[in-house]
Amino acid sequence: MSADDEGTTTERPKDLFTGSERPFDAEDLVRASGREPTPENLDWARRLIEEKGAAAIERYLP
Repeated sequence: MSADDEGTTTERPKDLFTGSERPFDAEDLVRASGREPTPENLDWARRLIEEKGAAAIERYLP
């Protein structure tokens, strides 16, 4: 738990996931990169996933 500026507490997630620990798809990569999921951006993401595999999303996620 952590306290915010007003003194109330919030519960943190029990499980934190980062990078490529879980399956991801082209839309996940597009959104993680801060782009809109347009057809062109989804094609870009698919190519990047084919080329780099799990490392493709690790660039954008901690």
